[in-house]
Amino acid sequence: MKAHHIPFIETGYFSDMMCDYLGDKKELQPFHSGLPSFENLHQQALKKKKVFPLEIRKTLCESIRSQYSRTAMSSAVAENLQLLESDNTFTITTGHQLCLMTGPLYFIYKIVSTIKLCRQLKIKYPDLDFVPIYWMASEDHDFEEISAFVFRGKKFKWNAPSGGPVGKIKTESLTPLLELFKQELGTHVHAENLKQIIHKSYESGGDLSEATRSFVNALFESYGLLILDANDAALKKHFTPYLKEELQLQTCDREVKSQIIALQENYNPNYKPQVNPRNLHLFLLEQGKRDRLIKNEYGFEWEGKKEMISEGEILKWVKTHPEKFSPNVLLRPLYQEVILPNIAYIGGGGELAYWFELKSFFDSQKIPFPLLILRNAALIISEKNAQKIKKLKLEKKDLFLKKNALINKKVRQISNIDLDLSTFKKILENQFEMLSSLVSETDASFEGAVKAQKAKQFKGIDHLEQRLLKAQKVKLKDQVERLSLLHEQCFPGGKLQERVENFSDVYLNHGSDFIAFLMETFDPLSGEFTVLEG
Repeated sequence: MKAHHIPFIETGYFSDMMCDYLGDKKELQPFHSGLPSFENLHQQALKKKKVFPLEIRKTLCESIRSQYSRTAMSSAVAENLQLLESDNTFTITTGHQLCLMTGPLYFIYKIVSTIKLCRQLKIKYPDLDFVPIYWMASEDHDFEEISAFVFRGKKFKWNAPSGGPVGKIKTESLTPLLELFKQELGTHVHAENLKQIIHKSYESGGDLSEATRSFVNALFESYGLLILDANDAALKKHFTPYLKEELQLQTCDREVKSQIIALQENYNPNYKPQVNPRNLHLFLLEQGKRDRLIKNEYGFEWEGKKEMISEGEILKWVKTHPEKFSPNVLLRPLYQEVILPNIAYIGGGGELAYWFELKSFFDSQKIPFPLLILRNAALIISEKNAQKIKKLKLEKKDLFLKKNALINKKVRQISNIDLDLSTFKKILENQFEMLSSLVSETDASFEGAVKAQKAKQFKGIDHLEQRLLKAQKVKLKDQVERLSLLHEQCFPGGKLQERVENFSDVYLNHGSDFIAFLMETFDPLSGEFTVLEG
């Protein structure tokens, strides 16, 4: 495979906020801990070391070791877990939902980015150690979002009862779907390897958390990735002071609202929050369900509960059963940073956008706010399509144009007539300048007539230019269709490939070499989009 790189900002697929962040816009600086750099990450590690309790570190290691009871630890994983016991070891974290078969390709990219940065930091600062963490969103209850994946244009969807934490869903009902999928894989050596991974994970008879751990571990165990399920009673016990404050004072709601106002006043008046705060940022886990907690003047309530629960009673639950409480999307980042010796979070643009709402909340809790790193992103181009691109004389950055813009640009390039009518516009401009000179010598009403006619004529030229372009598209129909098909294959449905396609297709062609190549190619601090050929 060959790799090419394009700055994120030049692709047109990243929000203004992400571009402003990467460009270190001054107005956005108060809402994060600084741009990610080796020096800033090193300083963050020194800061975290001072405040991260050894007691939590011990619990963390014990919990991870216990969670691997049904998953064999590779030597690399065992070594990283042992390193994590030391106060000179820090984590780089990424998180994601428990998507079936890992879901879209970018799931893989997030984890590779995380591992690669740990390796780079170790080379840069050999006296410290850095361990990659994949945080499983096992408490999430949005089953619809994780229940399907796309393979070679076909959607494979899991139909199962849901409503509670997705991590607790048994995978037995997946069997018919997996059988269909395995038939699609064929019998190539890499297909057989993938079938073995599926068998050991999703067909092992456990729940989705166990299956996801096993599957992801099979892909990344040689790189020492530690997989954490934070829905853990021992870990949540360390979060009880923050649970109590959330129930009693709702600090998160107050601070996030304040941060949103500050973003609108000091960064962008049109800023719209990625996630809106609410009264409480907690769910209650009970009897296989995850229900949102609501506080009112009488106490606490949730769906399915007829009576109110008093503050005193619910605080007793926090003390005796902290595992009953599940933080939502705005409180989860604090939980993460409380239980991990973490210095950076790697995520997509949407994720980082809601982290920008949280800086003042972290400050109020006296927890260091991690550095935020936009994950690596990639576009994979097959050898066949790479040849098409070469024949069409397209540049890599041309592919990131919207389909119509790309087609228009190419039609103008290959057309044997000039589709640019700007020459006629210059002639018209000169003629109307001559007419305008007569305005001062006649009635003022003539000026309005001249302006109206000028607008009409220029609009007519624009219309003719569009008609001429359209006519050439018809004449060059074959080239337009080939270009349209090429763009659809690279950007299915007009979306980034990594947000639609599953990694399985690439794995069938390259096996584990695909991940190894990403590990060599990606640079998490580069701010560049990677285009892969082959």
